[in-house]
Order: sequence, then structure tokens, then C-alpha cells
Amino acid sequence: RYYDQLCSIEPKFPFSENQVCVTFTWKDAFDKGSLFGGSAKLALASLGYEKTCVLFNCGALASQIAAEQNLDNDEGLKAAAKHYQFASGAFQHIKDTVLSALNREPTVDISPDTVGTLSLIMLAQAQEVFFLKATRDKMKDGIIAKLANQAADYYGDAYKQCQYKDTLPKEVFPVLAAKHCIMQANAEYHQSILAKQQKKFGEEIGRLQHAADLVKTVASRYDEYINVKDLVDKINRALTAAKKDNDFIYHDRVPDLKDLESIGKASLVKSTPVVVPLSQKFTDLFEKMVPLQVQQSVSVYNQRKADLVNRLIAQMREATNLANGVLASLNLPAAIEDVSGDTVPQSILNKSKSVIEQGGIQTVDQLIKDLPELLQRNKEILDESLRVLDEEETTDNDLRTKFKERWQRTPSNELYKPLRAEGANYHNILNKAVQADGQVKERYQSHRDTIALLCKPESELNAAIPSANPAKTLQGSEVVNVLRTLLANLDEVKKEREQLENDLKSVNFDMTSKFLTALAQDGAINEEAISVAELDRIYGSYTQKVQESLKKQEELLKNIQNAHQDFSKMKQSNNESNLREEVLKNLAVANDNFVELVANLKEGTKFYNELTEILLKFQNKCSDIVFARKTERDELLKDLQQSIAREPSAPSIPLPAYQTTSAGGSKPAASSTPTPAPRTMVGTKPQPPARPPPPVISAASSSSSASAPSGTAAAAAPAPTPGASAPAAGTAPSQAQGPPYPTYPGYPGYCQMPMPMGYNPYMYGQYNLPYAPSPVYQNPGQAPYPAPQQPGYPFPQQPYYPQQ
Repeated sequence: RYYDQLCSIEPKFPFSENQVCVTFTWKDAFDKGSLFGGSAKLALASLGYEKTCVLFNCGALASQIAAEQNLDNDEGLKAAAKHYQFASGAFQHIKDTVLSALNREPTVDISPDTVGTLSLIMLAQAQEVFFLKATRDKMKDGIIAKLANQAADYYGDAYKQCQYKDTLPKEVFPVLAAKHCIMQANAEYHQSILAKQQKKFGEEIGRLQHAADLVKTVASRYDEYINVKDLVDKINRALTAAKKDNDFIYHDRVPDLKDLESIGKASLVKSTPVVVPLSQKFTDLFEKMVPLQVQQSVSVYNQRKADLVNRLIAQMREATNLANGVLASLNLPAAIEDVSGDTVPQSILNKSKSVIEQGGIQTVDQLIKDLPELLQRNKEILDESLRVLDEEETTDNDLRTKFKERWQRTPSNELYKPLRAEGANYHNILNKAVQADGQVKERYQSHRDTIALLCKPESELNAAIPSANPAKTLQGSEVVNVLRTLLANLDEVKKEREQLENDLKSVNFDMTSKFLTALAQDGAINEEAISVAELDRIYGSYTQKVQESLKKQEELLKNIQNAHQDFSKMKQSNNESNLREEVLKNLAVANDNFVELVANLKEGTKFYNELTEILLKFQNKCSDIVFARKTERDELLKDLQQSIAREPSAPSIPLPAYQTTSAGGSKPAASSTPTPAPRTMVGTKPQPPARPPPPVISAASSSSSASAPSGTAAAAAPAPTPGASAPAAGTAPSQAQGPPYPTYPGYPGYCQMPMPMGYNPYMYGQYNLPYAPSPVYQNPGQAPYPAPQQPGYPFPQQPYYPQQ
């Protein structure tokens, strides 16, 4: 079924690398790959390649199904033969079409040589199945020998085709050779039985010897693939018995193998051709889907067909109206039916009955009442559709005016041009419909009283028609008979015309298949030539009938007018008869107008209902595009708002000169942080005071302080000057000063004296000193004695590296 679907969609979609590009990948069926690489595969953007590969799998599956059948019963034999022949047909179809389908070199498994060999192998197996069936049914040995010989021939041809090629698996070659020998041996065996029946005992022995040699070859060379022990035993037994009989009884000469007559062949198999659909349960999923070119051609064809049908129907209706008008003006057939002059003519009664059955004047009133509602509904749908377009276009114009060049999308007025053109077309259609409705209403008002008179009972109708003197002398005249015959013929023409109109409306022919075939064969569609030829073939006979009907009516009306002139001359005229004839004419015209008005009003109602469906689709189209435009507008507005929010609200303001120059005349370094906008200025937090510099202890004071008591040690250090934040210019260190680190004995700046934690700015925590001071035994409350101070070095201090 998948293959059937592929065949169905192939002419409907332009599958190629340039159009509908769908890549299909298949691996070589007979390539097992290597240790370091996978099997060979081919990927093509071709539907023909996919069909070829799928059909190859269908053939392979059919051969597997056939191989699994039980060959011990008739059902299994029939199924196996059927599937083998189908597989052969599938491979043969690939052989015939693969090169044209791919337009390049295919993989080995689907190459013409390979699939041709596979097709022949399938045929050989199918022929072998028929041999088994004939053997099972115990048919004549001559027939069985021919079947076996034909199977051997198929196997031999297949073996020759693939003998010098390595495309198929290696197991195939010995199996084909063994099968060829086995079927040849079976043919010789059954032919030997036939020779025995014909008293040719030497030929019997010769054929059995040949058969024994063949099965011996199979047993010695191909025993691992096929077991022929039963066949060997059967042939050997027959050969032994034949030799014994010939040696003791017949003494017939055994001919050489080359002298034996060749065995005939009988082929009962053939490749089943591939006919789409392959599956009996196939259902075209893409039946209503056709290519765009075909769809356009079908649309144009339908328009041509509608124009032709409408033209023919219009010609017949105009002719019918013309005939009715002529008869009404001549007061026919009422004039020749009015015998007594005081009764209603039968034709008028028939027309009155027809009007009453169709609902009379109430039907016309109801149809006319429904038209404005249908019209208003269509107008509201159309106005609502255009309103949503107008609202979206107004919003788009406002945003474009607000954002100017930032509003980068297609203007709505350009995008909606096709929709507005379509809406204008619907407006014109509605305006023309309104005019047509007005004409119908005006016509109805002019004939309403006469139509109402037709709807009355016969007694009231007879009272409304003036009476006149009877014209009995005219009833038997030849002129009246001629008029009656002509009127009957005209009525027959009208009935034929009605049937012809129904036939024209009922004709339906799907041109999709024609256009699809033309597209598949030529790559293009000549729509005009195909449509004109097909319309002429389908509607040619109907067109001829319409013309014949019009010509016949023209002749009848001419004859009726001539006969009526003779009738008028013979008829006695007076005022009463003229008045009566005028009323009868008006009633006949009223009937014709009623029929035409009802038809026009029903067509108008149908038109408005169909237009409603079209306008609803138009409204959905407008709503969809407006919704898409609103979504696009919201996304664009969001992006614009985000981009505006990221922009600075005000440009940077240059600082005055007195703010950019310091008191000493030097300019401060430019700040790397941008100046915030005035409205975003935040108050600066108060900064802590600058950290005081570390104490500087000279060498003299260090030596003197070494002998000073602990109570005066703190006074030896100079107090820091308030507000000082850096050393003097002459004593500035060469390295950048960071936070003070403790120093050790032997290095400059070492200060052993402890400082209270409450106001010690250098004591950030307990430092893990490598040389901690030794504890000193002292009394409680007594200050510790300072350790001996080593002479120091001048600044800058060097970093301390702990020794190992």
C-alpha cells in the first residue's frame, strides 16, 4: 500500500532537488560491509528511487512468503507459485525502469543485471513448484519431464548470468548449479519411464545413467547445500532394475548421451506485471490533492464548462420565454379552447392549478421577504471583515508615525491590497444583486393582481373573465385543428428542452486525471487545447440538440402565427370577445411571470446562501491575517521598548573648567565610570578617614629605647601628625605602601612593644608570627619587659621569607 501511495502522489508533487526535496536513503541489500566501514548506501532526492527500493523489498518479501509455504498441499503450492511469479514481475519491472527512474548509476542490488537474474531465479522456482504439483497429481511422465526440463533451463540461465559476477551472495551459485542438475535429473528420470513404456529399454538405461551422473555430481559437490539422498536411491534402483532386465531379457543397445533425443519443454509460469494498485485494500490518501498547475487548470476548465452550460441553458430559456410570449400575445391555446364563451378555458384552468400547487402568491411574498434578510447578513459579514482590516491599518499607521524609521515592517495598506480588491469585488456583486432584486420586485408588483386572480377558485376565476358569444362555427374548421397540432408540437419541444436542461446540469467529468497525465507525460499542461477538446467531446451532442430545438421552435412559431392570422380572419370580432380575449391573454402572461419570478427568487436565495459561505471564508482570512499582524506588532513593540530602555536618557554634560582643574593647577585623573544622568544621581556615602602611616623609628632612638624602661617605650615613638596621610617627599619609599605588616628582630621597623587593642589601627587580627616572643614571668598587673632590640636598616622594608 505504501508503494501504491507513492505512485499516487508522484504526479501530484514535483519531487526533485530543486523543488520538493525529500531525500531517501537505502542500503545495498547484498553488501554486508567491512570491518572498518558500513555497507554501501545511496541517498537520492528522487521518488522514483524510493519506489524502486520499495518494490525491491516487496519482491523480496513475496519470495520469502513463497519459500515458507507448505508444499505438501495444493493451497501451499498455489500460494508459492503466485508469490514467486509476483516477485519475478517486481524484479523485472525494476530492471526495465530503474535507469530512467534514477538518472544515475544505481547500487549493485537494484542494477539491471542483478534484478534480471533475480527475476529469472524466481521464475525457476515457480516452475519447480508446478513440477512438484504435477508429480503430486501423478500426471503423465512426458508432461512431468517437460516441466522439469524447463525448470532446469531457467536455473541454468540464472547460473550463467551470475557465474562471473560477485553481486549475489556466494551461497547462490552452488544452489543454482545443484538445482539445475536436480531438475535435469528429474527430467531424465521421467523421460526414462516414458521410454520404458515405449519399449525403448536402451534409451531408458541411457537416460537413467545420465540422471545418476547428475545426482552424483550434486552429492559430491553440493552436498552441504542440498540433500539428494532420496533422489539418488530412487534413480539407482531404477537403473539397477533396468540393467538387469535388459541384460537378461531385452539386450537392447544403450545409446550414447549425444544420441538421445532432447526432452521437450513446457513453461507454465510468467512474470506477473506490476499493475498499480498492488493492494486490493488501497485507498488514495491524496485523492483530492493535486499540483498547483493541475488545480489551476481544473479551475479554468470548470469556468469554461460553466460558461458553456450557462450559455446553452440561457439560449433554451430565452427561446421558451419567447414562445410563451408569442402564444400569450395570440391568446393561444385559450382562443381555440374557448367554445362557449362563458366558461374558463382548460389551459387557463391548468395554469391556475399549477400556480396554486406551487403556493401561489404567498410563496412569492415569502421569497421576497427573505431576500433583504439574506442581503443584510452578507453585508454585515463583509463590513465586519473590512472593519478589522481598517482598524489594524489605522493602528499600523499611528505606530509608523510615532516610531518613524524604527517601525520596520510591511505597511498594512500594501499588504491588504489583494484583500481589499476582493472585498470591492464582493461589494460590486452585492450591488448588482440589489439591482436585480429591485427589478424582480417591480415586475412582481406589475403582475401581482393577475397572479392573485389565478390563485382563486374556478368559480371566482370564471366570474372575473368577461363572457362573449360562442364561436362554435370555428371549432370544426381545419385552421383550429392545425393550430392545435402546432401547439401540441410546441409543447413537446418545451418538454424536450426541460429534459435537455436537466441533462446538461447533470453531466460531470473530472478532468484531474487528464491534466495529471498530461503533466506527467509532457511536463506542462496545455489547458486550452485539452479543455476545448474535452468539452467538445462531452457537450458536442448537447450543443447540437439545443440548436435543433431552437430551429424547430422557430419553424413552429412561424407556422402558428400564420395559422392564427387565418383563424382571426374567420373569427367574428366584437367588443365583448375582444375584452374576454384580453383578460385571457393577461392570465396566460401572469402564469409565465409567476413561473419565472419563482425561479428567479429561488436562484436569488441560493445565490445569497452560497455567497454567505464565501464571505465567511473571506472573513476568516481577514481575521487570520489581522491576528498575525497583531502578534507581529506586539513583538516589534516589545523589541523597540527594550532598545529604548537601554539607551541613555540624556547626553553627558561637560564639566566647567573650575571643576576639572585642581587647586595646584593639575588636572585630576579622568574617572573610568560614566557620569550618571541628573535624574539618576544618588547620594555618595561618607568615606572613612585615611589610614595613618606606619611609625618611623630612627637608629638612635632604637638604641636608646633598648635600655629604656617599659613605661617610656610608648613615648619614644613619635605621635602621628593629625591629617597626615603620606610620608614626606624626601623619604617616600620606592614601592607602593600597603597595610603594615609586623616585622621581626633584625629587620628595620620592628616594634616589640604591645599596643592596646582598643585603639591599635594596625592590629587586624592575631598574626601567626614565626618567632613569637618568649613569655615573661611577671606579677599580675605589671607591664612586660621588652625584648632586646636589634639594630635596623633604613626604609624601605623588605618582605620576610620564612626559612625552612
